[in-house]
Amino acid sequence: MMKSGVLVISHGSREETWVSLVDEAVRELAKDVDVPVVASYLELVEGRLIQDGILALEGQGVTDMLVIPLFVSSGSTHIDEIAYALGVKSVPDKETDLEPFEVKARVHFGTPVDDDPDIAVMVWDKVRELSCEPSKEVVLLVGHGSRHELFRTRWELGINSLALRVAEVSGTFADAALLNPGNIREKVVEWKERGCEVIVAPLFLSEGYFTEKVIPDQLEGLLCRYSGRTLLPHPLLPQWMLRQVRTFLNP
Repeated sequence: MMKSGVLVISHGSREETWVSLVDEAVRELAKDVDVPVVASYLELVEGRLIQDGILALEGQGVTDMLVIPLFVSSGSTHIDEIAYALGVKSVPDKETDLEPFEVKARVHFGTPVDDDPDIAVMVWDKVRELSCEPSKEVVLLVGHGSRHELFRTRWELGINSLALRVAEVSGTFADAALLNPGNIREKVVEWKERGCEVIVAPLFLSEGYFTEKVIPDQLEGLLCRYSGRTLLPHPLLPQWMLRQVRTFLNP
């Protein structure tokens, strides 16, 4: 007999608040589905790593597992290594130290955030309070990016497409920049020279070192608006995951 389950995988953090925000989003998802749902983490959350999540679901008799990679971009090297370690792909696009997991259930691999329309709404919701005159403003999405060309290209495709959606939702201009290769200051200066007020929107799942330290340091001395508010918490994120689950359960 086939039994379905959902494994949500995100990066993890030593910060309890970071983890609790992900857990809350997953709990909201679980309320709307009638299959087991487990949140797991790539690292840093002892006892709740990916192998722990697999065992928890298989212990409930799950034979078919939807894995939702709760990452903001297909350009994340972590998605590539997780897919490889789960047996979804035979060879990773980048060498990894992540060992293959022990998994008996059939794995169905979902999609990360990328340029989903709901995510564009979330981005705008997080910065709309900083907007005064949308027609003269630009929302600058800032993501992590990658030092590796293949993954950086994936990052750029996703975040640039998402910026277009944000522009449609907000009525502002929108653009994107990445910490790797590091073009945030260049983008802010460029838009300021074009006469626009710049609102910086961090494309990160939850607040932490990058949103509280790295991005502010990049913006030091520049006249722009930045609140540091990230995607979580937001009611649309569980709905984004729910759509994947419904497609999985009702193909």
